[in-house]
Amino acid sequence: MDLRPAPPRLRYDSMWTQSRKDILKPWMDFHEVPRETPRTRLLVDHLWQGDELMDAVVSRFRMMPAGEGRKMLNQALDHGIDTVDNPPQELITLFRHLDNPPDWYDPELWERGRQLWNDSSLAGKFGMGFGDTFGTFVGDEVAYATGATGRFVNDTLRRNLETTAWFRKMTYRGALERFSEPFKDTVRVRLMHSLVRAGLRRSWGDEQFTHHGNPISNSMMMGAAMTFGLIPPLIDHQHGRTRTMADLEAAVMYWAYIAYIFGVAEELIPKTVAEGMETMDYMVAYAGGPSEWTDTMMVAAFGFVDKGIAGKIGRLVFTPVLGIAAYYGGEELVRALVRATPLRDARLQPWTALTGVAVRANIQLRRVLDMLPGAKRRARQRNGELLWWSAMVLNRALAKLGGITDTSYTHHDATAATPAGCPVPHAPRV
Repeated sequence: MDLRPAPPRLRYDSMWTQSRKDILKPWMDFHEVPRETPRTRLLVDHLWQGDELMDAVVSRFRMMPAGEGRKMLNQALDHGIDTVDNPPQELITLFRHLDNPPDWYDPELWERGRQLWNDSSLAGKFGMGFGDTFGTFVGDEVAYATGATGRFVNDTLRRNLETTAWFRKMTYRGALERFSEPFKDTVRVRLMHSLVRAGLRRSWGDEQFTHHGNPISNSMMMGAAMTFGLIPPLIDHQHGRTRTMADLEAAVMYWAYIAYIFGVAEELIPKTVAEGMETMDYMVAYAGGPSEWTDTMMVAAFGFVDKGIAGKIGRLVFTPVLGIAAYYGGEELVRALVRATPLRDARLQPWTALTGVAVRANIQLRRVLDMLPGAKRRARQRNGELLWWSAMVLNRALAKLGGITDTSYTHHDATAATPAGCPVPHAPRV
């Protein structure tokens, strides 16, 4: 089968090198510019591919009376597709995929991966969080999708609450058992991604689509899953808290099956640690950016820091945060993130150096705690973890102040049917 060429926007950028090299070099034959391989060619090809099963469901739902499609989806999630009256074939096909785990799925190894991820150090989890921030707001694909929908600017509280709630639920034991609430929410997020894809495809037109590829592509989803899964244990290993190949195999299984439920094509899902690292390495190296949407979103977040007392307080608060981010991603990536804001010239030192001290101290403390009697037993028994719980509690409180009390993942239900133009009313235009 002939593979599709790269979208014109795809390009290597050296500003992503530090975030790759620091954690991957001990494990693989690292090259600043990743070498072309059969897997990287497949990743390039799938930048044109969305989620074929869920995208077909969205197309069918758009032909049905308003709300009927989601009602069918929820019925199937709660009670099984066999309980839905006259479901469309597209929905039947989707649930055939959801109800039947692939042969490579190992639930015991998945559970080991969940335990490992939860047991990663606070420093490792912060590293993943900053990596996600860079990928969302600097990297081309996600920044364009996030910026164009306007949700970060216009509906920040809801977006943050739903994101942290989903990550928190992925830390639960049995999170992806078929009738668990985290499983159902993952499918709802998957539907939301397809609704956004349909809306952006409609609003972008052929010219932008031909330049960018498919928004929220299969390859981007797979790359994100591997970075989420591998960054925390790799940061721990980098700083002396040894992780074995067996540990990383569990981490790959954990996030590979999450990717499967999210609709990533089977041929793209890594089955080995080497494939997982290669996927992560290539997708980060070619993340690209920054773009106009980076600037739009960051000005919305930080544009106030040169205005009055609130701005002075904001600069005092956010300058150290940028210094912390630079420890994980490098100064160049941080400057790209805030290039259009008053923080473009923020002094990152001594905060970056102090972060290094704190990271090493945190991980060394975890090494000591690992040696205490019962440490492995406590790690196995832990259901969930503190960081994502804290983030969810904070975002839930902030959202409640804004009148938002649920995480239904329905706020893009009208996006696919929005006429040509920005999918969200009043979103900034570039």
